[in-house]
Amino acid sequence: MKNLIQQLVLQSLAKIAAEGVIGEDQIPEPLIERTRDPRHGDFACNVALVLSKVARCKPRDLAEKLIAALPDSPAIAKVDIAGPGFINFTLQEGAYREVVSQVLEQGHGFGRSGLGEGKRIQVEFVSANPTGPLHVGHGRGAAYGAVVADLLEAVGYEVHREYYVNDAGRQMDILAASMWLRYLELCDESITFPSNGYRGDYVWDIAATLHREHGDTYRHSADEVFADVCADEPAGGDKEKHIDALIERAKQLLGDNRYRYVFELALNTILDDIRDDLALFGVTYQEWYSERSLTESGAVNKTLQRLRDSGHVYEKGGALWFKSTDFGDEKDRVVVRDNGQTTYFASDIAYHMDKLERGFERVIDVWGADHHGYVPRVKAAMQAVGDDPSRLDVLLVQFAILYRGGERVQMSTRSGSFVTLRELRKEVGKDAARFFYVMRKCEQHMDFDLDLAKSQSSDNPVYYVQYAHARVCSVLRQAAEKSISVDITAGSGNLDRLVEPHEQALLKTLTRYPEVIENAALNEEPHQLTNYVRDLANDFHTYYNAHQFLVDDESLRDARIKLILAVRQVLKNGLNLLGVSAPEKM
Repeated sequence: MKNLIQQLVLQSLAKIAAEGVIGEDQIPEPLIERTRDPRHGDFACNVALVLSKVARCKPRDLAEKLIAALPDSPAIAKVDIAGPGFINFTLQEGAYREVVSQVLEQGHGFGRSGLGEGKRIQVEFVSANPTGPLHVGHGRGAAYGAVVADLLEAVGYEVHREYYVNDAGRQMDILAASMWLRYLELCDESITFPSNGYRGDYVWDIAATLHREHGDTYRHSADEVFADVCADEPAGGDKEKHIDALIERAKQLLGDNRYRYVFELALNTILDDIRDDLALFGVTYQEWYSERSLTESGAVNKTLQRLRDSGHVYEKGGALWFKSTDFGDEKDRVVVRDNGQTTYFASDIAYHMDKLERGFERVIDVWGADHHGYVPRVKAAMQAVGDDPSRLDVLLVQFAILYRGGERVQMSTRSGSFVTLRELRKEVGKDAARFFYVMRKCEQHMDFDLDLAKSQSSDNPVYYVQYAHARVCSVLRQAAEKSISVDITAGSGNLDRLVEPHEQALLKTLTRYPEVIENAALNEEPHQLTNYVRDLANDFHTYYNAHQFLVDDESLRDARIKLILAVRQVLKNGLNLLGVSAPEKM
């Protein structure tokens, strides 16, 4: 309905432009909004207010001209002017009923569109360092990124989902060294484990695999490991230098090949675990992109050369610095360290340059909110190498705070005291986790109530929505038990029987679905969809509690069954985009 009214207004604008009231190049995209008060009709348009200065007449006078130029439509009952110049549209009583036939004919395709015209968009999300299992904080980014990608695809974009694997750099070396030190402990070496090593049980598990499959092959004595390296970190000493020294010792003692094997074993074990976790969470990717490949392909060197050519780098203290202060950053950033190693930032610049070179018209990064300060830095670097930073959209996701029994659950990745995404999924289920994660705007803090997510009550939003779908299925089973045939192909002839207020409310809510999908996709706001399916479920439960569906009146029964079948289809379509199942029994 919204699109119909928008087209009518556009035709009206074209007509007054032809009459010279406004210029043909001054026709805007009219904003059509649903009215909050039904006394003001069904839809309102503010175009007369927007164009009054251009047309050099009062908004209400311009509104009258626009109404006079509107083409006739059987769907419109009345058009009037309200307030300073709003144009209000009231639909014919039966205008909303058409949505039932549309839903039943289009099925899964209802709400989808070609708005994106096949333009290529890349959505990169999660991309957690493969230094440990995914925890509940990563889960929010996973659910959010997946739904944003699916919404964009639903409105006609070609979406490429990507995970950027940070398989290079210092954190991976810390993981490898941590696992090797645990392996040495399994070899009965007396090891003082560094306070900033990775301490989770998963590190022991990988070390046990190395020990089980290779025995003492990778063993070196504790004396060798800690020769010239303090076994105990000195009080107030530099913990980072201490772990770096242990990494270097591991590389020296193991040699390139054996150290690489330890490194790869740790990396691949955790990465395989991450892949499995995400797949079980309903998240899949077209590509897992390796950070190391940027160096191996020469992409990082190419990026550094472009920075040099553009004059945006300089040498200082043996390091190469990017002049990020030229673009508003608080300080310049190192891209090549004094030891010749490129930084993570250098790889990140190369990665974003590569994204655009792969032909994506737009790229979306879903990052944790703690990366807020990193956004202008990356955009500055893109501008410095000659790319358009406006093609990058960074969405920051706040951390999810977990509560159990009213108590906050504390988490720390290095210490290993965190709730994994796998544990969360097993405790509350994939559906509840996916739904809860996207109920709020991504930039809002989120309190995840485990007890609520597990409850089977109307207070649990995902249960409430799924129960609406299951209730429709229950009505169909009751019809079968009573030998009542359900023929959804019998046309829309009986839909004029849908006159009850609860039925009108449902019909109006059903017509909103395509608008919600479009708005949620273009604004990257999955919570608009969760709010919608909750509204639709509420309207249905209210209807269910107030009326009988399997009535003796055959035409009324047919109309009501068609209506609830349309409700079931739209609930299923919405839940599918959210990555949530639509059960037939509960």
